[in-house]
Amino acid sequence: MIECRREGIGTRTFRYLALGDSYTIGEGVEASKRWPVLLAEKIRQAGGDVQEVRIIARTGWTTDELMAGVDRAALEGPYDLVTLLIGVNNQYRGRDVEEFRIQLIDLLHRARNLAGGRAERVVAVSIPDWGVTPFARTRNRDRISREIDSFNAVKRAEAERAGSHFVDITSLSRKAVNDSALLASDGLHPSAEMYGLWANKIAPVVMKTLCIKHTSNPRARHGEQGHAGE
Repeated sequence: MIECRREGIGTRTFRYLALGDSYTIGEGVEASKRWPVLLAEKIRQAGGDVQEVRIIARTGWTTDELMAGVDRAALEGPYDLVTLLIGVNNQYRGRDVEEFRIQLIDLLHRARNLAGGRAERVVAVSIPDWGVTPFARTRNRDRISREIDSFNAVKRAEAERAGSHFVDITSLSRKAVNDSALLASDGLHPSAEMYGLWANKIAPVVMKTLCIKHTSNPRARHGEQGHAGE
């Protein structure tokens, strides 16, 4: 349960950690258009002072590879917000969904610890459906979508069991089937416009979690693009 005190709401500083793969690193778009960076800017516009956006992500990473990346990064918490978007490469490589569950539970535990033991400060984001993209035109798109849904069902269940949040952006990713503007030039990864839609969807959950009113602040501090890497 989230309890917000009157004192300091929307005025203190925040540290944000984004964990993931190519979707989090923003493959195919400028650093300023990555969805974690766009999300941080929305927090600033609402009056929050996000001083750090740390991104631990790499194109192609699976859950176990992200775990190794987190280990190598030797992160120092606590972070005020941790987002987790991982799993598409588990599905792409034909990895078992139960293996995904076990490793996801581990990642959610790590994320909670990095958030100072506050599970409610962890937001799990659903896996986008790459089956609707031109990259998948020679593949079984229906099968891809079904498998993505199976992985996302596991992610939702485990996030909720852990006491964390789950945000579904998969439905937004499927809009790309009829709108090429939502895809980057590689015909696979999202465009800046799509990332903007994701940030808009995730923002209300984050604002409530951080006890920030979801309103615009014209004097909000313009922030950094986010430091990515291990």
